[in-house]
Amino acid sequence: MDWRQLLTEEIEYGYAVADKVMALVDDDKLDWKPETGDNWMKTGQLLKHIATCCGSTFKGFITGDWGMPADFDPKDMKPEDMLLPADAMPTIDSVAAARKELAGDKQLTLDMLARVTDEDLGSKPAPAPWDPRPMILGHRLLSMVLHIMQHKGQLFYYLKLQGKPVNTGDLWGM
Repeated sequence: MDWRQLLTEEIEYGYAVADKVMALVDDDKLDWKPETGDNWMKTGQLLKHIATCCGSTFKGFITGDWGMPADFDPKDMKPEDMLLPADAMPTIDSVAAARKELAGDKQLTLDMLARVTDEDLGSKPAPAPWDPRPMILGHRLLSMVLHIMQHKGQLFYYLKLQGKPVNTGDLWGM
């Protein structure tokens, strides 16, 4: 399997579609979240998460730099500390700012991918601080790109619930 080609194609596609769906959000809806249930991100928080969730994880897996203090050990974290509650997640102040951050995150993701060898993509173990299951680096990085796609789908349903006239073509970037 050619991990580099697969990842590059998925990055290009995933970020392009996420950007298109983000462009459909209205700035006055950044505080909106679904009315039923709990622990929903506001639209602005979801945009911020989509715009920043991949590049830093690529950097962590590829370089070992997770942006944590040198004495930090993820094994010391409680499971509930691994995922912030929605109310504690950062937000964004405009759709334009989210789209700009998304473009920067895409560039960081591609830059990090350029630094890794094909051999490492296909064979290097890549445990995650939040998920110690055995997984090779290429697979782990692909799961990070799929993370963006999952949240892009979440944003699509937020738009539907807001009454926006979105359809399947919007969801898949058509």
